[in-house]
Amino acid sequence: MDNFQFCTPTKVHFGKGSLDKLHDEVVAIGKKVLLVYGGQSIKRSGLYDQVKAKLSDCEVFDLAGVEPNPRVTSVRAGAKICKEQGIDVVLAVGGGSVLDCSKAICAAACYDGDAWEQVLDWNKVTKALPLVTVLTLAATGSEFDAAAVISNLDTDEKLALIHPLLYPRVSILDPELTYSVPANQTAAGSADMMSHIFEQYFASSTNLISDGICETVLRTVIACAPRAIANPDDYDARAQLMWASSLACNGICSLGNGVMPWPCHAMEHELSAYYDITHGVGLAILTPHLMRFSLNEKTVERYCHYGKAVFDLLEEDDRMAMANKAIAKTEEFFAKIGLPKSLSELGLEISDERIADMAKHALEHNQAFHLCMEPMTLEDIKQVFKNAI
Repeated sequence: MDNFQFCTPTKVHFGKGSLDKLHDEVVAIGKKVLLVYGGQSIKRSGLYDQVKAKLSDCEVFDLAGVEPNPRVTSVRAGAKICKEQGIDVVLAVGGGSVLDCSKAICAAACYDGDAWEQVLDWNKVTKALPLVTVLTLAATGSEFDAAAVISNLDTDEKLALIHPLLYPRVSILDPELTYSVPANQTAAGSADMMSHIFEQYFASSTNLISDGICETVLRTVIACAPRAIANPDDYDARAQLMWASSLACNGICSLGNGVMPWPCHAMEHELSAYYDITHGVGLAILTPHLMRFSLNEKTVERYCHYGKAVFDLLEEDDRMAMANKAIAKTEEFFAKIGLPKSLSELGLEISDERIADMAKHALEHNQAFHLCMEPMTLEDIKQVFKNAI
Protein backbone atom coordinates (compact mmCIF):
# COMPACT_ATOMS: atom_id res chain seq x y z
CA MET A 1 0.00 0.00 0.00
CA ASP A 2 1.55 3.30 -1.12
CA ASN A 3 1.96 6.39 1.03
CA PHE A 4 -0.58 9.16 0.49
CA GLN A 5 -1.72 12.59 1.62
CA PHE A 6 -5.42 13.37 1.44
CA CYS A 7 -7.60 16.39 2.20
CA THR A 8 -11.14 17.20 1.10
CA PRO A 9 -11.97 20.73 2.24
CA THR A 10 -15.46 20.78 0.66
CA LYS A 11 -18.41 21.03 3.06
CA VAL A 12 -21.28 18.87 1.81
CA HIS A 13 -24.96 19.35 2.58
CA PHE A 14 -26.63 16.13 1.40
CA GLY A 15 -30.31 15.20 1.23
CA LYS A 16 -33.83 16.52 0.90
CA GLY A 17 -34.20 20.20 1.63
CA SER A 18 -30.47 20.89 1.65
CA LEU A 19 -31.05 23.83 -0.71
CA ASP A 20 -32.29 25.65 2.41
CA LYS A 21 -28.62 25.92 3.44
CA LEU A 22 -27.76 27.97 0.35
CA HIS A 23 -28.38 31.46 1.67
CA ASP A 24 -26.37 31.16 4.86
CA GLU A 25 -23.45 29.46 3.11
CA VAL A 26 -23.28 32.07 0.35
CA VAL A 27 -23.64 35.20 2.49
CA ALA A 28 -21.02 33.89 4.89
CA ILE A 29 -18.62 34.41 1.97
CA GLY A 30 -20.06 37.53 0.36
CA LYS A 31 -23.10 39.12 -1.26
CA LYS A 32 -21.89 39.75 -4.79
CA VAL A 33 -22.59 36.49 -6.59
CA LEU A 34 -21.95 35.19 -10.08
CA LEU A 35 -24.65 32.61 -10.82
CA VAL A 36 -23.44 30.16 -13.49
CA TYR A 37 -25.78 27.72 -15.23
CA GLY A 38 -26.37 25.95 -18.53
CA GLY A 39 -29.55 26.04 -20.61
CA GLN A 40 -33.14 26.61 -19.62
CA SER A 41 -33.68 23.44 -17.58
CA ILE A 42 -33.15 25.11 -14.20
CA LYS A 43 -35.74 27.73 -15.20
CA ARG A 44 -38.27 25.16 -16.42
CA SER A 45 -37.87 23.18 -13.20
CA GLY A 46 -38.30 26.27 -11.02
CA LEU A 47 -34.85 25.87 -9.47
CA TYR A 48 -33.64 29.19 -10.87
CA ASP A 49 -36.46 31.07 -9.14
CA GLN A 50 -35.81 29.19 -5.89
CA VAL A 51 -32.13 30.15 -5.96
CA LYS A 52 -32.86 33.79 -6.77
CA ALA A 53 -35.46 33.94 -3.98
CA LYS A 54 -33.05 32.50 -1.43
CA LEU A 55 -30.44 35.08 -2.46
CA SER A 56 -32.85 38.02 -2.63
CA ASP A 57 -30.60 40.10 -0.37
CA CYS A 58 -27.57 39.48 -2.61
CA GLU A 59 -26.47 41.16 -5.81
CA VAL A 60 -26.60 38.33 -8.35
CA PHE A 61 -25.11 38.43 -11.86
CA ASP A 62 -26.00 35.68 -14.34
CA LEU A 63 -23.78 33.72 -16.69
CA ALA A 64 -26.06 31.42 -18.66
CA GLY A 65 -25.50 29.03 -21.55
CA VAL A 66 -22.53 26.98 -20.34
CA GLU A 67 -22.00 24.22 -22.89
CA PRO A 68 -22.09 20.43 -22.20
CA ASN A 69 -18.35 20.32 -22.92
CA PRO A 70 -17.60 23.71 -21.30
CA ARG A 71 -15.60 26.06 -23.48
CA VAL A 72 -12.89 28.47 -22.57
CA THR A 73 -14.97 31.25 -24.14
CA SER A 74 -17.52 30.80 -21.33
CA VAL A 75 -14.70 30.84 -18.77
CA ARG A 76 -13.44 34.11 -20.20
CA ALA A 77 -16.93 35.63 -20.11
CA GLY A 78 -17.41 34.63 -16.48
CA ALA A 79 -14.01 35.88 -15.41
CA LYS A 80 -14.72 39.21 -17.10
CA ILE A 81 -17.92 39.65 -15.07
CA CYS A 82 -16.09 38.74 -11.87
CA LYS A 83 -13.39 41.31 -12.46
CA GLU A 84 -15.73 44.09 -13.56
CA GLN A 85 -18.29 43.57 -10.79
CA GLY A 86 -15.99 42.61 -7.92
CA ILE A 87 -17.66 39.24 -7.42
CA ASP A 88 -17.23 37.66 -3.97
CA VAL A 89 -18.41 34.11 -4.70
CA VAL A 90 -19.22 32.00 -7.75
CA LEU A 91 -22.38 29.89 -7.50
CA ALA A 92 -22.61 26.98 -9.95
CA VAL A 93 -26.08 25.47 -10.41
CA GLY A 94 -26.08 22.49 -12.76
CA GLY A 95 -24.15 19.39 -13.70
CA GLY A 96 -20.45 18.73 -14.13
CA SER A 97 -19.99 21.02 -17.12
CA VAL A 98 -21.37 24.01 -15.23
CA LEU A 99 -19.27 23.16 -12.19
CA ASP A 100 -16.11 22.68 -14.27
CA CYS A 101 -16.62 25.98 -16.05
CA SER A 102 -17.19 27.70 -12.71
CA LYS A 103 -13.96 26.31 -11.26
CA ALA A 104 -12.02 27.69 -14.20
CA ILE A 105 -13.82 31.01 -13.78
CA CYS A 106 -12.81 31.13 -10.12
CA ALA A 107 -9.16 30.77 -11.14
CA ALA A 108 -9.28 33.07 -14.17
CA ALA A 109 -11.00 35.82 -12.18
CA CYS A 110 -7.83 36.11 -10.09
CA TYR A 111 -5.40 35.95 -13.03
CA ASP A 112 -4.20 38.78 -15.27
CA GLY A 113 -3.60 36.62 -18.36
CA ASP A 114 -5.89 34.54 -20.54
CA ALA A 115 -7.85 31.69 -18.94
CA TRP A 116 -6.48 29.09 -21.35
CA GLU A 117 -2.96 29.77 -20.10
CA GLN A 118 -3.99 28.32 -16.73
CA VAL A 119 -5.37 25.19 -18.37
CA LEU A 120 -2.04 24.70 -20.13
CA ASP A 121 0.00 25.48 -17.01
CA TRP A 122 -1.62 24.74 -13.64
CA ASN A 123 1.18 26.62 -11.87
CA LYS A 124 -0.45 29.82 -13.10
CA VAL A 125 -3.29 29.21 -10.63
CA THR A 126 -2.17 31.03 -7.49
CA LYS A 127 -5.49 32.36 -6.23
CA ALA A 128 -9.16 31.58 -6.84
CA LEU A 129 -12.56 32.91 -5.87
CA PRO A 130 -14.60 30.68 -3.54
CA LEU A 131 -17.08 28.35 -5.24
CA VAL A 132 -20.47 27.09 -4.02
CA THR A 133 -22.23 24.40 -6.04
CA VAL A 134 -25.80 23.15 -6.33
CA LEU A 135 -25.70 19.84 -8.18
CA THR A 136 -28.46 18.85 -10.62
CA LEU A 137 -26.85 15.86 -12.36
CA ALA A 138 -24.91 12.96 -10.83
CA ALA A 139 -21.97 12.18 -13.11
CA THR A 140 -18.61 13.89 -12.96
CA GLY A 141 -17.96 14.24 -9.22
CA SER A 142 -16.91 17.84 -9.78
CA GLU A 143 -18.89 18.83 -6.71
CA PHE A 144 -16.34 17.05 -4.51
CA ASP A 145 -13.00 17.38 -6.27
CA ALA A 146 -10.47 19.96 -7.44
CA ALA A 147 -10.60 19.23 -11.17
CA ALA A 148 -12.21 20.81 -14.21
CA VAL A 149 -12.11 19.90 -17.89
CA ILE A 150 -12.27 22.74 -20.42
CA SER A 151 -12.53 22.70 -24.23
CA ASN A 152 -10.91 25.07 -26.70
CA LEU A 153 -12.60 24.88 -30.11
CA ASP A 154 -9.86 27.01 -31.69
CA THR A 155 -7.25 24.33 -30.97
CA ASP A 156 -9.46 21.20 -30.88
CA GLU A 157 -8.28 20.55 -27.32
CA LYS A 158 -10.13 19.35 -24.23
CA LEU A 159 -7.83 19.44 -21.22
CA ALA A 160 -7.96 19.11 -17.46
CA LEU A 161 -7.32 21.92 -15.00
CA ILE A 162 -6.52 20.56 -11.53
CA HIS A 163 -5.51 22.59 -8.49
CA PRO A 164 -6.25 22.39 -4.73
CA LEU A 165 -7.64 25.93 -4.81
CA LEU A 166 -10.49 24.70 -7.02
CA TYR A 167 -12.23 22.50 -4.47
CA PRO A 168 -15.76 23.89 -3.93
CA ARG A 169 -16.10 25.65 -0.60
CA VAL A 170 -19.60 24.18 -0.20
CA SER A 171 -21.60 21.69 -2.25
CA ILE A 172 -25.34 21.24 -1.90
CA LEU A 173 -26.47 17.77 -2.95
CA ASP A 174 -30.23 17.30 -2.97
CA PRO A 175 -31.16 14.14 -4.92
CA GLU A 176 -34.63 15.55 -5.60
CA LEU A 177 -33.00 18.12 -7.88
CA THR A 178 -32.03 15.26 -10.23
CA TYR A 179 -35.59 13.96 -10.73
CA SER A 180 -35.90 15.88 -14.01
CA VAL A 181 -32.70 14.44 -15.51
CA PRO A 182 -33.73 12.48 -18.64
CA ALA A 183 -32.89 8.81 -19.12
CA ASN A 184 -30.07 9.36 -21.61
CA GLN A 185 -28.27 11.78 -19.30
CA THR A 186 -28.79 9.53 -16.30
CA ALA A 187 -27.23 6.68 -18.28
CA ALA A 188 -24.29 8.77 -19.50
CA GLY A 189 -23.67 10.08 -15.99
CA SER A 190 -23.68 6.54 -14.62
CA ALA A 191 -21.10 5.47 -17.19
CA ASP A 192 -18.98 8.50 -16.27
CA MET A 193 -18.88 7.65 -12.57
CA MET A 194 -18.14 3.99 -13.35
CA SER A 195 -15.29 5.05 -15.60
CA HIS A 196 -13.84 7.15 -12.79
CA ILE A 197 -13.72 4.00 -10.70
CA PHE A 198 -12.26 1.86 -13.50
CA GLU A 199 -9.41 4.35 -13.95
CA GLN A 200 -8.48 3.85 -10.29
CA TYR A 201 -9.34 0.17 -9.96
CA PHE A 202 -7.42 -1.21 -12.93
CA ALA A 203 -4.12 0.20 -11.72
CA SER A 204 -0.56 -1.04 -11.38
CA SER A 205 -1.17 -1.89 -7.72
CA THR A 206 -4.18 -1.69 -5.42
CA ASN A 207 -5.13 -2.58 -1.86
CA LEU A 208 -8.02 -4.32 -0.14
CA ILE A 209 -9.57 -1.16 1.24
CA SER A 210 -9.60 0.74 -2.04
CA ASP A 211 -10.80 -2.37 -3.87
CA GLY A 212 -13.72 -2.71 -1.49
CA ILE A 213 -14.77 0.93 -1.86
CA CYS A 214 -14.46 0.82 -5.64
CA GLU A 215 -16.43 -2.40 -5.92
CA THR A 216 -19.20 -1.05 -3.70
CA VAL A 217 -19.51 2.09 -5.80
CA LEU A 218 -19.68 0.03 -9.00
CA ARG A 219 -22.32 -2.31 -7.57
CA THR A 220 -24.31 0.70 -6.41
CA VAL A 221 -24.36 2.25 -9.88
CA ILE A 222 -25.24 -1.07 -11.50
CA ALA A 223 -28.14 -1.52 -9.07
CA CYS A 224 -29.44 2.06 -9.03
CA ALA A 225 -29.02 3.42 -12.56
CA PRO A 226 -31.72 1.17 -14.08
CA ARG A 227 -34.05 2.09 -11.22
CA ALA A 228 -33.53 5.82 -11.73
CA ILE A 229 -34.06 5.45 -15.46
CA ALA A 230 -37.26 3.43 -15.01
CA ASN A 231 -38.59 5.68 -12.23
CA PRO A 232 -37.00 9.15 -12.27
CA ASP A 233 -38.58 10.05 -8.92
CA ASP A 234 -37.04 7.09 -7.07
CA TYR A 235 -35.40 9.08 -4.27
CA ASP A 236 -33.30 6.22 -2.95
CA ALA A 237 -31.87 5.41 -6.38
CA ARG A 238 -31.16 9.07 -7.14
CA ALA A 239 -29.57 9.58 -3.72
CA GLN A 240 -27.26 6.60 -4.01
CA LEU A 241 -26.22 7.60 -7.53
CA MET A 242 -25.50 11.13 -6.39
CA TRP A 243 -23.25 10.02 -3.54
CA ALA A 244 -21.58 7.39 -5.75
CA SER A 245 -20.76 10.17 -8.20
CA SER A 246 -19.27 12.34 -5.48
CA LEU A 247 -17.11 9.57 -4.06
CA ALA A 248 -15.97 8.19 -7.42
CA CYS A 249 -13.71 11.06 -8.41
CA ASN A 250 -12.40 12.83 -5.32
CA GLY A 251 -9.55 10.37 -4.68
CA ILE A 252 -10.85 8.55 -1.64
CA CYS A 253 -11.54 5.38 -3.65
CA SER A 254 -7.90 4.87 -4.57
CA LEU A 255 -5.90 6.00 -1.54
CA GLY A 256 -2.80 3.84 -1.27
CA ASN A 257 -2.97 2.58 -4.85
CA GLY A 258 -0.14 2.74 -7.35
CA VAL A 259 0.09 4.82 -10.52
CA MET A 260 -3.24 5.58 -12.22
CA PRO A 261 -2.74 6.98 -15.75
CA TRP A 262 -6.48 7.42 -16.60
CA PRO A 263 -6.14 6.30 -20.25
CA CYS A 264 -9.85 6.12 -21.04
CA HIS A 265 -10.40 9.74 -20.07
CA ALA A 266 -7.37 10.88 -22.02
CA MET A 267 -8.71 9.15 -25.12
CA GLU A 268 -12.31 10.26 -24.67
CA HIS A 269 -11.27 13.88 -24.24
CA GLU A 270 -9.93 13.68 -27.77
CA LEU A 271 -13.26 12.36 -29.06
CA SER A 272 -15.23 15.12 -27.33
CA ALA A 273 -12.72 17.78 -28.42
CA TYR A 274 -13.13 16.87 -32.09
CA TYR A 275 -16.75 15.71 -32.17
CA ASP A 276 -18.40 17.34 -29.09
CA ILE A 277 -20.01 14.04 -28.02
CA THR A 278 -21.38 13.40 -24.54
CA HIS A 279 -18.47 12.50 -22.29
CA GLY A 280 -20.12 9.56 -20.55
CA VAL A 281 -21.23 8.07 -23.86
CA GLY A 282 -17.69 8.18 -25.21
CA LEU A 283 -16.37 6.55 -22.05
CA ALA A 284 -18.95 3.75 -22.25
CA ILE A 285 -17.97 3.01 -25.86
CA LEU A 286 -14.22 3.01 -25.21
CA THR A 287 -14.20 1.11 -21.91
CA PRO A 288 -14.79 -2.48 -23.12
CA HIS A 289 -12.22 -2.05 -25.88
CA LEU A 290 -9.61 -0.78 -23.43
CA MET A 291 -10.40 -3.68 -21.12
CA ARG A 292 -9.97 -6.22 -23.92
CA PHE A 293 -6.70 -4.59 -24.97
CA SER A 294 -5.28 -4.86 -21.45
CA LEU A 295 -6.41 -8.44 -20.83
CA ASN A 296 -3.53 -10.90 -20.92
CA GLU A 297 -1.88 -13.56 -18.77
CA LYS A 298 -0.46 -10.87 -16.49
CA THR A 299 -3.76 -9.07 -15.89
CA VAL A 300 -6.29 -11.91 -16.18
CA GLU A 301 -6.64 -12.42 -12.43
CA ARG A 302 -7.55 -8.77 -11.96
CA TYR A 303 -10.42 -9.12 -14.39
CA CYS A 304 -11.54 -12.38 -12.80
CA HIS A 305 -11.56 -10.71 -9.38
CA TYR A 306 -13.55 -7.79 -10.84
CA GLY A 307 -16.11 -10.15 -12.38
CA LYS A 308 -16.58 -12.04 -9.13
CA ALA A 309 -16.72 -8.98 -6.88
CA VAL A 310 -18.91 -6.76 -9.06
CA PHE A 311 -21.04 -9.15 -11.14
CA ASP A 312 -21.07 -12.21 -8.86
CA LEU A 313 -19.49 -14.40 -11.53
CA LEU A 314 -18.72 -17.94 -10.46
CA GLU A 315 -15.10 -19.05 -10.43
CA GLU A 316 -13.93 -20.87 -13.56
CA ASP A 317 -10.83 -22.93 -14.28
CA ASP A 318 -10.59 -21.15 -17.64
CA ARG A 319 -9.42 -17.78 -16.34
CA MET A 320 -9.46 -16.07 -19.74
CA ALA A 321 -13.06 -17.15 -20.29
CA MET A 322 -14.05 -15.79 -16.89
CA ALA A 323 -12.25 -12.49 -17.49
CA ASN A 324 -13.91 -12.08 -20.88
CA LYS A 325 -17.30 -12.70 -19.25
CA ALA A 326 -16.57 -9.85 -16.82
CA ILE A 327 -15.81 -7.51 -19.71
CA ALA A 328 -18.91 -8.69 -21.57
CA LYS A 329 -21.01 -8.03 -18.45
CA THR A 330 -19.69 -4.46 -18.39
CA GLU A 331 -20.61 -3.95 -22.04
CA GLU A 332 -24.03 -5.53 -21.48
CA PHE A 333 -24.76 -3.18 -18.59
CA PHE A 334 -24.01 -0.12 -20.69
CA ALA A 335 -26.33 -1.47 -23.40
CA LYS A 336 -29.01 -2.23 -20.79
CA ILE A 337 -29.19 1.44 -19.76
CA GLY A 338 -29.39 2.56 -23.37
CA LEU A 339 -25.83 3.52 -24.25
CA PRO A 340 -24.36 2.81 -27.71
CA LYS A 341 -21.69 0.16 -28.23
CA SER A 342 -19.82 1.88 -31.06
CA LEU A 343 -18.90 5.29 -32.39
CA SER A 344 -20.62 4.49 -35.67
CA GLU A 345 -23.93 4.35 -33.76
CA LEU A 346 -23.39 8.07 -33.09
CA GLY A 347 -23.11 8.67 -36.83
CA LEU A 348 -19.38 9.36 -36.64
CA GLU A 349 -17.16 8.60 -39.60
CA ILE A 350 -13.60 8.83 -38.34
CA SER A 351 -10.74 8.71 -40.82
CA ASP A 352 -7.42 7.01 -40.16
CA GLU A 353 -5.84 10.45 -40.29
CA ARG A 354 -8.13 11.75 -37.56
CA ILE A 355 -7.50 8.64 -35.44
CA ALA A 356 -3.78 9.25 -35.76
CA ASP A 357 -4.25 12.87 -34.67
CA MET A 358 -6.37 11.91 -31.67
CA ALA A 359 -3.94 9.21 -30.56
CA LYS A 360 -0.98 11.57 -30.92
CA HIS A 361 -2.71 14.32 -28.93
CA ALA A 362 -3.82 11.87 -26.22
CA LEU A 363 -0.25 10.70 -25.81
CA GLU A 364 1.06 14.27 -25.72
CA HIS A 365 -1.41 15.39 -23.07
CA ASN A 366 -1.16 12.23 -20.95
CA GLN A 367 2.41 10.99 -20.89
CA ALA A 368 1.67 8.08 -18.54
CA PHE A 369 0.20 5.60 -21.03
CA HIS A 370 3.30 3.48 -20.57
CA LEU A 371 2.37 3.11 -16.89
CA CYS A 372 -1.06 1.60 -17.56
CA MET A 373 -1.84 -1.84 -16.15
CA GLU A 374 -0.92 -2.97 -19.66
CA PRO A 375 1.40 -0.31 -21.15
CA MET A 376 0.05 1.44 -24.26
CA THR A 377 2.01 2.74 -27.24
CA LEU A 378 0.84 5.17 -29.90
CA GLU A 379 -0.14 2.26 -32.13
CA ASP A 380 -2.09 0.66 -29.28
CA ILE A 381 -4.09 3.84 -28.73
CA LYS A 382 -4.87 4.06 -32.43
CA GLN A 383 -6.03 0.45 -32.49
CA VAL A 384 -8.40 0.93 -29.55
CA PHE A 385 -9.94 3.93 -31.33
CA LYS A 386 -10.36 1.81 -34.46
CA ASN A 387 -11.92 -1.04 -32.50
CA ALA A 388 -14.45 1.39 -31.00
CA ILE A 389 -15.72 2.52 -34.40
